[in-house]
Amino acid sequence: MNIRDLCTLYDYHYWATQRILAASARVSPEQFVASTTHNYGSLRGALVHTLEAECAWRILCQHRDIAAFEALYEGAFPTVEALTQRWSNEERAMRDYLTTLTDDDLSQHIRYTGDGGQKRERVLWHCLLHVVNHGTQHRSEAAAILTEYGCSPGELDFTVFLDEQR
Repeated sequence: MNIRDLCTLYDYHYWATQRILAASARVSPEQFVASTTHNYGSLRGALVHTLEAECAWRILCQHRDIAAFEALYEGAFPTVEALTQRWSNEERAMRDYLTTLTDDDLSQHIRYTGDGGQKRERVLWHCLLHVVNHGTQHRSEAAAILTEYGCSPGELDFTVFLDEQR
C-alpha cells in the first residue's frame, strides 16, 4: 500500500459518506431516530457508530494511544445536521493526519489492547484500510434503511466514484 492509493480510498470513503448524509437529510426527524431491525437500532445509531469507530481508529493510529478518545453518544446528535458537522470535523482531522504519513510509515506497527483485554498488533495501513472497509459495511446498512424510507442515496460503488472524478 502507498499513501497515494490510501488517500484515493479515503476520497471514496468521504464521497460515499457525503451521499449517505445527504440522503439522511431528506428523512424526517422521527425516521432519523426510529428503531429498525439493523444492528445499531436506527439510522442515527448506524451513522454514529461508524463515525465513532473512524474517530477511535484515527486517534489510535495517530497517537499510538486511545486515551484521548472520547466516546460518541447518539443523543449528542439530535439532527442529521449536527452529525454532518461533527463528521466534517473528523474528515478534516483524518485528512490532516494522512498528509503527515509517508509510504514507509504505512508499514509501521500499531500495538493496542482490544475491547476484551487482548493485546493486538496491526500494520498501520491495515488499520487505515479497516476504517474505509468498516465505513462501507455500515454505509450499506444506512443505505438499506434510507431506501426503506424512500430516500435512497443512489449508487455507492467505487467505480461510480471514479467515473465522477473524471
